[in-house]
Amino acid sequence: MAKAILKDDSTTEQLVLDSKDLAILHLLQKNARVTVKEISDQMHLSTTPVHERIKRMEASGVIKQYATLLDHNKVKKGLMVICYVSLKEHSKKAGVKFIEMIEALNEVIECYSISGEFDFMLKVVCEDMNAYYDFHVNKLSQVENMGKVQSVFVMGIIKQTHQLV
Repeated sequence: MAKAILKDDSTTEQLVLDSKDLAILHLLQKNARVTVKEISDQMHLSTTPVHERIKRMEASGVIKQYATLLDHNKVKKGLMVICYVSLKEHSKKAGVKFIEMIEALNEVIECYSISGEFDFMLKVVCEDMNAYYDFHVNKLSQVENMGKVQSVFVMGIIKQTHQLV
């Protein structure tokens, strides 16, 4: 099934994070551009151990990447749609093909394998309703093995965060 494809196959040992690691992660999540010097000043540590901890967390995959968060409206992606998708066929091959097609669609910024009535939940951003209609009719609906699609339009964002610690 498609859902099994998304499991993390990493066999690396889980990194144990202490309170200093968590404090560093908290500061980096608030501002990924914070310098090692600024972190070390706030934590009352020298820069070397802070730098080593960050490098260790990057190497172990705790820190996956650094990103710049954009205002959707200011980059003409003001319409956000949650699409629930079910597939017609649930073989591993069909699931892999669906995922490859979804990854190629720039309008899809997140895709989750879910349980329940639908197989996937997509977070889609477009400029406006006309752009979404074009995306839905000419791209999403053309994806092979597409079953049912239900679109839910986001009316407002109440809470949106990427901070885990």
